[in-house]
Amino acid sequence: MKKKQLLLLILAAAVAIAATTHDYFLLPENFFLHKGDKLNLHLLGGETFVKSEEIGYQSKSTVKFMIYEGSKKTDLTKVAKDSAAPIIDYTMLNSGQALIEMTRSAEYNDASRDNFADFLTSQGLDKMADKVKNANQFRIRQKITRYMKTLVSVDDQDGNLYGKVLNDDFEIILKDNPYKKKYGDDMSAQLKFQGKPAAGASVGLYIKTIKGSVYTSNLTTDKDGMVSFTMSREGIFMLRSVRIEPTKDKEADYESWWTSYTFPFSSSDEMPNTYKEFGFGNKH
Repeated sequence: MKKKQLLLLILAAAVAIAATTHDYFLLPENFFLHKGDKLNLHLLGGETFVKSEEIGYQSKSTVKFMIYEGSKKTDLTKVAKDSAAPIIDYTMLNSGQALIEMTRSAEYNDASRDNFADFLTSQGLDKMADKVKNANQFRIRQKITRYMKTLVSVDDQDGNLYGKVLNDDFEIILKDNPYKKKYGDDMSAQLKFQGKPAAGASVGLYIKTIKGSVYTSNLTTDKDGMVSFTMSREGIFMLRSVRIEPTKDKEADYESWWTSYTFPFSSSDEMPNTYKEFGFGNKH
């Protein structure tokens, strides 16, 4: 009986660390919309841009949930319903780009020393991982805050909302309009932490193609927090980054900030709007 209880505790700990150390990202069923269409927006969790869970809307865990359409700003927390999946079903009535953002409230996670050290290593933080491994502390408590963006278009793909600065503590800002890119074009983005360029930071680039394959690249920001990459494949793009630091928070040992930004790239107007690889069927 004791062995069974111990096994259950180990499994629970493994599930907890997995659920709180993978990316959360916003994914609309349609990136290319028309006036009057519904924006069905999903909140997904997973690693390497592969869905492992769908998360229903949680008002208590949501600090900010906004949609920007031109000069119009709408607070989606006032219309989103708890447990809804997709998290919002919103009618698009304005043409042009629309930027959606979500900020989750801080959550706390406990992990074993070895599991947390392995997680740090996976993020390229070898020195921090060695420090954790050599510590006497058996359990590590982490404070996690998440920031997410996604970009859609309604009839017209013009506008500059792709680069809107939201002043989040940890934020990815596109410097180019992805809807205007063609094969072989360069694309750039900036990573900021607490309003300042995050130099020398790791940024993951994931591209999920129409066939469901995921291509990954590891980028490093320059002194101005900038990264650049080539638009070489059609599909759904995600930029993501995580920042981890020891914290003075009395309730945690380490604090992490997670940020992600999803957007489409198509060099034609015939890109499928939905992807069955994400569980949305196979509509065009």
